[in-house]
Amino acid sequence: MAAKTQSHLLVAAFDFGTTYSGYAFSFRNDPVKVQTNQSWYSGGRLVSLKTPTSVLLNPEGEFDSFGFEAEDRYASKAEDDQHQQGWRLFRQFKMVLHNNKDLSRATTIEDMEGNSHPALQIFSMAIKFLQKHLIDSVANQVVGILEKDIFYVITVPAIWDDNAKEFMRTAAEEAGLDGTRVKLALEPEAASIWCETLDVDTQAALARTGTQYMAIDLGGGTADISVHEKKDDGTLKEIHKASGGPWGGIYVDANFLKFLEHIFGEKAITALKTEEMCDFFDLIREFEIKKRSFKSTSTDKVMFKISASTRNLCKKFTGHEYEERLATSEYGNFVIVKGGDKLRVDPDIVRTWFDDPIDNIIGHVKSLLKKPKLSEVYTIVLVGGFGESTYVQERLRADITDKRLIVPAEAGLAVLKGAVRFGHSPIIIASRVLKYTYGVSVNSYYDDKIHSEEKKYLNERGEYRVHQCFDVFVRVNEDIPVNHEITKGYVPRAYLTYTYVYRTTAENPVYVTEPGCELLGEIETELPRDIPLSELDNDTTFMFGGTELVVKKRFRATGQEVILKTKFLN
Repeated sequence: MAAKTQSHLLVAAFDFGTTYSGYAFSFRNDPVKVQTNQSWYSGGRLVSLKTPTSVLLNPEGEFDSFGFEAEDRYASKAEDDQHQQGWRLFRQFKMVLHNNKDLSRATTIEDMEGNSHPALQIFSMAIKFLQKHLIDSVANQVVGILEKDIFYVITVPAIWDDNAKEFMRTAAEEAGLDGTRVKLALEPEAASIWCETLDVDTQAALARTGTQYMAIDLGGGTADISVHEKKDDGTLKEIHKASGGPWGGIYVDANFLKFLEHIFGEKAITALKTEEMCDFFDLIREFEIKKRSFKSTSTDKVMFKISASTRNLCKKFTGHEYEERLATSEYGNFVIVKGGDKLRVDPDIVRTWFDDPIDNIIGHVKSLLKKPKLSEVYTIVLVGGFGESTYVQERLRADITDKRLIVPAEAGLAVLKGAVRFGHSPIIIASRVLKYTYGVSVNSYYDDKIHSEEKKYLNERGEYRVHQCFDVFVRVNEDIPVNHEITKGYVPRAYLTYTYVYRTTAENPVYVTEPGCELLGEIETELPRDIPLSELDNDTTFMFGGTELVVKKRFRATGQEVILKTKFLN
């Protein structure tokens, strides 16, 4: 769908994360020299090489700000009680796209106050902001680079459904990006690509022909896992379909907040989020730092600062000082109050906040490594913001002792930088393994060896046919080269036709009505009405193996080819 990137002067990538987002870019003449933004500030100080995925709308429903600025401005307005005058903050909204079968253009997300807003608009605003920030950053370095000189790459989890990928492309196009200059990159693939450019030791572990390794992109929302083999031409071949689940860092955050609710009361913590924004953001930003540095071997208690507003809210809603509540709680022997404004938490308690998501990750990785086709995988590459957690790294090393774990420097930026390199050379990924069997619904000739007799019918020409047969194009677990084309001929019955695309995890479906078969979407085709239908026989070609499914039709009579827009998003 996208043009070749070699004709563009610059490739820029947007890593739109659950918790943090950022961008990176490099020029055509030096594609490996990838630059990231260095100026995400909060309160006048550099906080991170990424900025929170947060969007602030003004009372008119228009975009105001993004990232740290959005959170800080909303917190300031909360201090002045202005936030209730229509200002709306949206945080960590990316997970609405994960495994959402009902995802559509009408899907909404909620702000900090529980009010809903169209998700597509919020995503588009975020992408538009990142694009403008990028263009301003490039303009400060090089004179004469125009927007049309930029090729964009947007990262998405490899485990996402086709409808979520189309949602991100739609959001990018509604943000004003030219769709012919936009390509989606799968996050663990991008990480794999970047790791091959790192230090000599890492390259030696990954770059040898035939080397197989697993990449785990562990972000705020999901764990996204892919397995690749290095081919002799330098490209990467996927050897197992992408997998993973909702096991990211936000689930540790959620456990931390539940812990606070036990101590201070649920209503107090809810009020802290909505009424005392500055203190709430200070709390979660401090926790982000503690989360990354906490160790499995820690024996010292972990200290958290408690604001005066938190203490006051506890007294207001529970009628008790939090010291009293703590003394009678299940944590009474494991948490110490220090100076009235600090909690010192036993490390065993902190470990429990991590264990659910990490146990899920480790269990899934172990089940993958037991598969015969992955017996030659000896190295695991861990990237992503949550992958920077010392505790996560130590747990993986302790539980999977027979594999080498590589955590690259600035693991949280590996996906972003790899996506830039992928934009310069998308052919670096040679093939992918399909997660589904794909096909279309057709009326087939009745075959007594395949079809049930009760499903057959007699058409107007006296032929026995069968409705809603699954015409398979590619099958689950097939190794498909990138842009692999499957072509089949069809005879139209009307000038406006609809091709219904189905998928299933079954290898040999017969009917699209079988359990597990899903209607993925439809492709609408408007045929040229100045040509008789009898002359409009056409070949429909599905291009598999890319990050997005591309479909084209070729009319035999005229030789005309058209790229068809898939409608996987309701």
